Amino acid sequence: QTSSSNQNGGNGSSDNGNGGGSVNDGQNKVYTVNGVSFKMIAVKGGTFQMGSDDRNDYAKPVHQVTLSDYYIGETEVTQELWNAVMGSNPSSHTGDMQRPVEKVSWNDCQTFISRLNELTGETFRLPTEAQWEYAARGGNKSKGYTYSGSDAEDDVAWYWYNSDRMTHPVKTKAPNELGIYDMSGN
Repeated sequence: QTSSSNQNGGNGSSDNGNGGGSVNDGQNKVYTVNGVSFKMIAVKGGTFQMGSDDRNDYAKPVHQVTLSDYYIGETEVTQELWNAVMGSNPSSHTGDMQRPVEKVSWNDCQTFISRLNELTGETFRLPTEAQWEYAARGGNKSKGYTYSGSDAEDDVAWYWYNSDRMTHPVKTKAPNELGIYDMSGN
């Protein structure tokens, strides 16, 4: 998932001549890069309790975090989008370009984001840990589910026991309260 701040506006549509453009979809934004579209979901800022005291040590301690409005990808970056931006597909689980890209490093992601910014004229970046967790929990629409969008893991996530040990096309499980997919698996 990629994130962008709200600083560039995004009302209407734009095209910078590099095969990239955007369209405002209500609060959300839809971008097209070299013929491949992706949606950024508007996340209304708020205050939440981040972390968990009953999980691994890295999630402790629970603490209050306040976030401003931001955008986050509706899905993982697909192999199709990665290929449109980078001109290659490093993934192991191929055969459907709607699967999430994998086998990429943090540095690969930074290169991808830099190229995506050039193509769209926007300012994308990786979400912070707090932004990712708040969005996964459903933001200000959270219903307090155990998983992102449900208390039933199979409804919202591809994981060890139901995935046949491979990734699956994005948006094949239910989204969370904000309309974001695959935050608990895949």
